[in-house]
Amino acid sequence: MKALWKALCAAAMVGMTMTSAQAEEKSITIGTMSWEDLTPITGITRKVLEDKGYTVKVVPFSEWGIAYAALTKGDIQMLASQTDYVAQDYWNKNKNRLEKISPVSHGLFQGVAVPKYVPIDSMEQLNENADKFGGKIVGIEPGSGLMRDTSNSVKEYDLKLQLVEGSTAAMTAALKSAVDRKEWIAVTIWEPSWMMQKYDVKFLQDPKGVFPPPQSYYWIGKKGFSADYPHAREVIASIYVPLADITAMNSAVNDGKTMDEAIAAWTESHADLIKRWENIKSE
Repeated sequence: MKALWKALCAAAMVGMTMTSAQAEEKSITIGTMSWEDLTPITGITRKVLEDKGYTVKVVPFSEWGIAYAALTKGDIQMLASQTDYVAQDYWNKNKNRLEKISPVSHGLFQGVAVPKYVPIDSMEQLNENADKFGGKIVGIEPGSGLMRDTSNSVKEYDLKLQLVEGSTAAMTAALKSAVDRKEWIAVTIWEPSWMMQKYDVKFLQDPKGVFPPPQSYYWIGKKGFSADYPHAREVIASIYVPLADITAMNSAVNDGKTMDEAIAAWTESHADLIKRWENIKSE
């Protein structure tokens, strides 16, 4: 009887091992938003997984709703997302069908900023200097979370400045022009962004807490990802990309490199770190 029991246990273990091995042989499809913060995270993770023998396909999305729908349906296996605020509604709606795999970066922040030569430090100081700012805060595309928060800040601080809708390109051009002339300007901006590195600006303090605190980036997957990809999950959990490095890669792109070139340069200069990430014993 004991011999039979041992044989059954051994057969079960073999079956489990075969199931795990089969799962680990699958390719992985990664979704990404085509944004300057998520593209480097995705590219670096792809590189590490491919070095470990995985076949990785990257599918770009332009809207969170479409990306989350693809993830819950299984069209993609994983997606980098901020779940605490930027995509909170989509995460909350779908989280029963999803899982957090691991954090991959931290520090996303959005707010109103001014050049550092402008001698104010708080949203509460905007009104008394409204004329110097031309009576406006230069915004980006309408409908973005940053514009929604800034609009709320205009109400909360009873600002006399008008929030001007536009585009990221137009805001960037206005910021460059003002900095070149050492003029006063208030803009809606975020970190990580090459603009934060190229232009010497500072976020205005937000004593009323209208803007959310710094947010984390997570790799998320369809529920069951970690069970289907146990070794890949361990590899992914080792990857962490500092926000400053994401900003630097985007600065390189702004200076003329392609994103693939910027990512390749980063991975080459961090070869020892990547080897440590990849030093996960295969299942």
